[in-house]
Amino acid sequence: MTKKTLSLMNQQLDALLTNETNLIANMANASALLKSSYEDVNWSGFYLYEEDKDELVLGPFQGNVACMHIANGSGVCGTAFKTQKVQRVANVHEFAGHIACDSASNSEIVLPLSKDGTKIGVLDIDSPSLNRFSEENQAELEDFAAIFLTHVDTEA
Repeated sequence: MTKKTLSLMNQQLDALLTNETNLIANMANASALLKSSYEDVNWSGFYLYEEDKDELVLGPFQGNVACMHIANGSGVCGTAFKTQKVQRVANVHEFAGHIACDSASNSEIVLPLSKDGTKIGVLDIDSPSLNRFSEENQAELEDFAAIFLTHVDTEA
């Protein structure tokens, strides 16, 4: 078995977050890295899960203003979180229950974030183009999320 080579972006993420355990600081830098690394993206960021309200709340991001509260199971982000499965949506306007936070967004990919049995939230990336996110993008972003989670302290 050969070791998988990480993309430059994912190598940069690992280096950027090394020795930092502050969740908000890591989310801020991770969203900035995503926004500067991917072309044709108008929003990248995080939603954090608040168990007592059973909702996702806006976290650090890069882009236009965004919805601040998303019910668990609602929209693309809530669906990714509830199912704990990546949602790669070619046309958000055809996604039942889509929440239009930014009318300029036409496609989206959302990755659930969980570590050691703790559900943290989601990583959300939007594009103004239809069908922006490929299977290759999804694989790279799954690696990105996995690297990000190695720098998250669920005990804090």
